[in-house]
Parts: sequence; structure tokens; C-alpha cells
Amino acid sequence: MVPPSSGYRCRGCHGTELAPVLDLGLVPAADYFPLASTPVGLAETAHPLRMDLCAHCGLAQLAEDDTRTEEPRGIEPAALREQAAAAVAKVAESGLLRGKTVREFGSPHGGTWLPLLTERGYLPTGDVADVVLDCFGLMHEPDQRAAFAERAAATAPDGLLLIQFHSLATIVATGQWNALRHGHFAYYSLSALARLLERAGMSITTAWRFDLYGGTVLVAARHGTHRPDAATYEIRRQEDRYTEPAAVRRLQQAADGHAEALRRWLTRHAIQGDRVYAYGAASRAVALFSLAGVDRGLITAVADAAPAKQGHRMPGTDVPIIAPGELVAARPDLVLLTLPDLLPEVRARYPELDGCWIVDNPADSTVRGG
Repeated sequence: MVPPSSGYRCRGCHGTELAPVLDLGLVPAADYFPLASTPVGLAETAHPLRMDLCAHCGLAQLAEDDTRTEEPRGIEPAALREQAAAAVAKVAESGLLRGKTVREFGSPHGGTWLPLLTERGYLPTGDVADVVLDCFGLMHEPDQRAAFAERAAATAPDGLLLIQFHSLATIVATGQWNALRHGHFAYYSLSALARLLERAGMSITTAWRFDLYGGTVLVAARHGTHRPDAATYEIRRQEDRYTEPAAVRRLQQAADGHAEALRRWLTRHAIQGDRVYAYGAASRAVALFSLAGVDRGLITAVADAAPAKQGHRMPGTDVPIIAPGELVAARPDLVLLTLPDLLPEVRARYPELDGCWIVDNPADSTVRGG
């Protein structure tokens, strides 16, 4: 039996029955990329990173965060833009898009659904709106109860609140332990999300599942009490086996096995003399590189399309971040892709690297060719 966390309250229900389910120890801040010219200091890798699960409301959450958000703005992947268009189309087909105004609660990672609504005639507003959007924004709010109340207040009495989130069930089922990161304060199951909405005076009417990030869920919510439809019940039924505490605790084994497997794979290729690079200076790669003990002897550099990250280095390592053009020019033997969803996009954009792509796969603690 894992003892409950002491001194913390649930970010959603404010209860005290919190138990650790994944503890990565002390790692670098996920959103601070130092200049490549600066040395790695001990304090850089001294930030606790742990996921707790609330026994009362079922919300998985970041236990604490002593970091300051300084994340450079990344480039929105094509997969995310395509999924956004598909999601809005699904909502429109359902007949739920009504009214004239739209308000969006954005994500620090960038990206917006507003153009998809304005092209349908909606007018953006910073006030109460007929349609309120939140795509991966809610998880960045330390006070979850207040964040849901704010979005409910922004939704017109007969309005529609749309929330998209990376499913906790997906994270557990596919071993995506590295979804845990500083600045991400909540990891939702559909049942936990429903409880948070209920506390804010709203309820889920329907939900859709998409393949993005291995499985994301979009929910439609309205004020008052409504019976969720069959699609919502089915998603909750599929989630049940992965959101029980014993199942969520398996993320610890996934993290330990993944880091060890990556270290072994990189060491083997280093001994063979292979020139290994990576693509994607993503926040989810920060803890992985730290736990695996990655340095320039194992990965020469990480390419990233975001200009704000180029010239910097991966936190806690001496591995520099370079532009994709530099990666192509280096003619690497292997390129470790840290974000599997990017594979179709990078293969199309950089045909010179065909045969080099290796996809990092936390699901089975292996890497595989792309």
C-alpha cells in the first residue's frame, strides 16, 4: 500500500486522499531550455516530478511544481492541426454548433481552433460566449476547481463547452509515462472530468475519441444535468480497466523500463560507431533523457523546427538543439523521433532521412524503425 501524500490537497475536489502512482524523482524542469553554451549545473536537475491520484474524485495530477514556466513557443504539428479540423467537423455534424460567438481558452503550447469557428461565421469574444473552446489548456491550470468554474462562467446559459484532453486511459494503456511533466497539473479520465464539470454546474452530453497522441477525447458539455449519450458511456467503459489505481501505478514500471531500454540501445549504437541524432526537443523527452543519462556521447544533437529552441540544449544534458537543416546536412546514421505523431510529417518533409528514422516507443520499452 503506497502511503498518501502529506501536505497536499486534490487540485479538483480539494480532498486529502492522494496517493503517489508515479515518482520520477529529481529531474530537470520540462520547459526551461538553457543556452547550449552554458554548463550543466547540479541545480538544473533538482526538480521533483510525481503524479498523485485522488481516491475521492479520481483525478490524476502533478503533485508539486517548483519550476517557473519559461517554455519557448514550439511549432504546431500538422497532426494537431488536422485533428482540430476533424474535431470541429464532428461537432458540426452533430448539430451542436449553435449561436454566434466563440471564446477560446488557449494552451501554452500554441495552436488555436478559432479560425475553424470564425470561418463558420462565429465572432470571437473575451466575454460570455455561445461556444467555448479548450484544447489542452485546462491541464495547465494549478487550481482545477477554479479553472472549470471559469470556463463554465464563460459559457452562455444555452451554450456549448468543448474540452479536448489527452486521456489518462491512453497514457496508462500505452505506457506514456513521459506525459507527466512540470506545468501539466491534471491528467483526466472521462469520469474525473465529469465530476469536475458537475462541481461547476455542467454535465457531459457527448464525447468523441481521436487517435492523436494515441488517444485523445473531446467532450461537449452544457449547463445543468444531462444524461450522457451512448458514445460517452462506451468511452467510460473502455477507460475503466486503465484508470484504477493499480493500473495507473504500472506507469512506474513503464518509466523504469523505458529509460533503461533507451540507455542500452544508445550505448550499443555508440559502441558500433553509429552517429545517432534525435528529432523533437519536446518537453516529454526531458525526463526521459535525464533518467536514461543521455549526453553527447549517446545523442549528438536534437533537431527541432522551433527557432526559439535552436541554439539551446536539452535540459540537464550537454546535447545541443539544432535546426532541421543542420540535421539533414549531418547525414546521420539514425534519428530518434521523440514524438511518434510527427512521423508522417517529418518523413514527407525530409526525404533525405529515409531509412534513418527510429521511433521512441514507451509502450513496450523499445525503439523501432520508422
